[in-house]
Amino acid sequence: MSDLNKLIFNLKSTFPQATVNKQFDEVTLSAHGNAVIKILKKLKTGSHFKFIQLIDIAAVDYSQYPQNPFDESRYAVVYHLLSLKNNQRLRVRAFIEDNHFPVIETATTIYANADWYEREAFDLFGVMFLNHPDLRRILTDYGFIGHPFRKDFPMIGNVEMRYDPEQKRVIYQPVTIEARNNVPRVIDEEGFRNG
Repeated sequence: MSDLNKLIFNLKSTFPQATVNKQFDEVTLSAHGNAVIKILKKLKTGSHFKFIQLIDIAAVDYSQYPQNPFDESRYAVVYHLLSLKNNQRLRVRAFIEDNHFPVIETATTIYANADWYEREAFDLFGVMFLNHPDLRRILTDYGFIGHPFRKDFPMIGNVEMRYDPEQKRVIYQPVTIEARNNVPRVIDEEGFRNG
C-alpha cells in the first residue's frame, strides 16, 4: 500500500464523520466546522499522522459554487498541514454552518502560528474565530467597511481615498467611477478573444 493510500485509509478509519478524497495526488479531509478542533488535535498528536506544522489557513466563499459535501454551507476555512515525520501534506476543509455570521473555533490553541492567518481570514472574509487572542483587521484599514474577498463585495468597492490638500490629510469619499460588468476575456483554441 502506498504512503498516500495508507494516509487515506487512516483518515477514513479515524474520522468516519468526515469526507476524504484525493485529487492530483493531494488529500483533502472535509468536515463540519464544529468538529475541526478535535480533528486538528488528533492530526497533530496521532501516531499515524504527526501533522505538527500548520503551513497556511485560508477562507473560501462557496456562494457561487455550492458543490460541497455539507449542505449549503457558504464559507469554509481551509487548513494546510505538513507531517515532517511522514513527509506528507494534508488539506483540511471545515465548512461553517451559519452563512450569515460565520463563526468557527480558533486553532491558535493547537498551532500558535494560526494567529495571523486567522486574522487575515477574518479581515478579508468576515469569518469570526472564537477565543482568538487578538482578532482584528490585519490588511485593510480600521475604518474599512465590509470584507473584500466575499463574492458579494462590489469589485469597485464602496469608498475611495485621496489626499485633500485643503485638509492636508487623506480622506475617504464614495466611489466616483461608474459600476461596470467585468467580462473575462478568454482565448479559445483558434486564438479568438471572447468578451
